[in-house]
Amino acid sequence: MITSSQNSKIKLIRALVGRSKERRENGAFLAEGVRLVEEAFAAGWNFQFALYADGLSQRGLDLVQGLTSKGVDVEPVAENILQSVTETGTSQGILAVLALDPPPSLLPPPKPDFILILDQIRDPGNLGTLLRTAAATGVQAVFIPPETTDPFAPKVVRAGMGAHFRLPILSLGWDQIRARMEGMSVYLSDTEGEKSCWDVDFRLPAALVIGGEADGTSGQARSLANSVIRIPMPGKMESLNAGVAGSVLMFEVVRQRSR
Repeated sequence: MITSSQNSKIKLIRALVGRSKERRENGAFLAEGVRLVEEAFAAGWNFQFALYADGLSQRGLDLVQGLTSKGVDVEPVAENILQSVTETGTSQGILAVLALDPPPSLLPPPKPDFILILDQIRDPGNLGTLLRTAAATGVQAVFIPPETTDPFAPKVVRAGMGAHFRLPILSLGWDQIRARMEGMSVYLSDTEGEKSCWDVDFRLPAALVIGGEADGTSGQARSLANSVIRIPMPGKMESLNAGVAGSVLMFEVVRQRSR
């Protein structure tokens, strides 16, 4: 059992909880809690190792057994040590360090027809909500430009509720994003958009650009867009939360394509 806070695995976890630079340099991120570790395991994700503490539920113990049977490095850890490196108020009893590179099954299709671009989204909760909705609506890939917060930060992974293990999430530069837009209409959401989203034909290959609440969308995003659209709001509010606005638009795509 790991009982020291100076253990190399505990030091790595502490680094991964922190800056995105540490996650990039180590090529790893964290998944905490039975549900997220289950999702990663089911998706065939590459585990570096997993740790668990006393008091884990039977469901969690079954998961530990499953991980061990597949050759994953799993070790017990003192509960106070696990609690010291978690960002949640109470340790959920199990934590995994996963490779940043997704399995082949989670690569984008060669010619996707439903893309989400999240521009200047800084709030981890909003980003996680958008990723969760993207997984629910069948988005085929999410592109993360440099100005958006790290999608593999612990708070984003928790808010995503397993979305990270269900759809491709790619951190790309704007030139890389532009190169992947061939044959697609790019719709940028803005409260001042000239066209209502109800009047757009989303049945054709489409990319949605959602901007952050504080800064909106960048000049790079606006130069990429073919059309600026708005969500009609007959009430007396000027704007919507980015997670809500993005969700409305993604489900409008689903509505039109399911006719």
